[in-house]
Amino acid sequence: MKLHEYQSKQLFSRYGIPIPQGEVASTPEEARQAAEKIGRKVAIKAQVLVGGRGKAGGIRLARDAAEAEKVAADILAMKIKGLPVRKVLVDEALEIAKELYLGVVIDRAQGKPVMMASSEGGVDIEEVARRSPEKIFKIAIDPLLGLKPYQARELAFCIGLEKEHLRPFSSIALGLYKCFVENDASLAEINPLVVTSEGKLIAADAKVVIDDNALYRHPDLAQMRDVDEETPAEREARSFGISYVQLDGEIGCMVNGAGLAMATMDVIKLYGGNPANFLDIGGGAKAEQVAAALRIILSDPKVKAVLINIFGGITRCDEVARGILTALEEVKPKVPFVVRLVGTNEDEGRRLLAEANMVTATSLIEAAQKVVELAKTEAGSWKLPVQVWKRVGNPLILSRLKTGFRTFQPGDSSPGSLQPGVNAQQHEGREHQQEQDQCRRGLKLFVQPEGAEVGPEKPHSPSEKSKPA
Repeated sequence: MKLHEYQSKQLFSRYGIPIPQGEVASTPEEARQAAEKIGRKVAIKAQVLVGGRGKAGGIRLARDAAEAEKVAADILAMKIKGLPVRKVLVDEALEIAKELYLGVVIDRAQGKPVMMASSEGGVDIEEVARRSPEKIFKIAIDPLLGLKPYQARELAFCIGLEKEHLRPFSSIALGLYKCFVENDASLAEINPLVVTSEGKLIAADAKVVIDDNALYRHPDLAQMRDVDEETPAEREARSFGISYVQLDGEIGCMVNGAGLAMATMDVIKLYGGNPANFLDIGGGAKAEQVAAALRIILSDPKVKAVLINIFGGITRCDEVARGILTALEEVKPKVPFVVRLVGTNEDEGRRLLAEANMVTATSLIEAAQKVVELAKTEAGSWKLPVQVWKRVGNPLILSRLKTGFRTFQPGDSSPGSLQPGVNAQQHEGREHQQEQDQCRRGLKLFVQPEGAEVGPEKPHSPSEKSKPA
């Protein structure tokens, strides 16, 4: 759970970290009153849970209370990366002599918290790591001992602080680490930590991310959650107890178990695809949760195909199958699915999917290959409802699925005359024709538009009734 800047600063102040004088405002009038209390130049800062506020015009200076009211009105009317600005933080403007970076994260490779510091503050630490990695200094912290004062001083020396700044920097570093640990944070960051013209160190900005799994231990922090800043998909995922993180790819993933979800994403990437999300439905998921998970995945317009990978232990494969079918009835997706079910009640789950004519796979590698191939299908080739039947496994189909769907558009001809994807003008030659014949005999792929009476064992046309299977 991300905290707003003003919430993070309130948290920092409990641990002795100096912050600017300021107040949060939700109207221009409140911003004017806050500026009058401060009595000098102020910074008006949009409170949205995204980065790049400054570049988007969400951070501006105001010389007096009247200007603060006008600037606040402008910012409160903005949307930053699609999120409306509902609050602004009115902070005293600082006379900055130097900008630093200080943060704490978990280093999973070392299994320890790591404190990072840099003399390059005020910009994304990722950009500093890319441009000047030698300017970032790290100290791994033994979780049993905690951060020691000598370690904080070492960081201060590394980033070139003057002697008079060593004590205040050490105090801030120790307070930041204590805040990180006691609140079960996954990130606590001050960027920038400024040295003012008067020689004071002040946290000009603050960012804290709390581990969602630890919120039950921090009811006061749980109340800080801003549900307005969550997308509808994130809100639905949280209400159903689903772990969901949206990514930038085109292949939706629904998996039970965080480790299996990560492995599934890795295999998709290995075979040339890009995951659109991390989604863990957890153990013991019921049909309602599965249906909700699919609604969440399909709400992302970037998704071109979906891979469902379930290892049934506590989670029953038949419950997952029912959830999939329920979701498909509700959502009516326009993208293909590949389903892999292994474990408890897998036979029943596969039977339900087979009756609904779903594409399945027996291994993760096979599933990843299929879904990547389907995701590469050109736009417009999938116009659901389209039903696909697979009776006998045949590796040749993997190389022909894309071709078959590209050559068929639902409604091009009557159900009785449909062919499973041969375009003579595009694919000439005896070798290709032989491959297509093998596909028909070994796989029996049928594609029919909505409303056609079909079934996995039903002959495709009257002429096929007399042919051997």
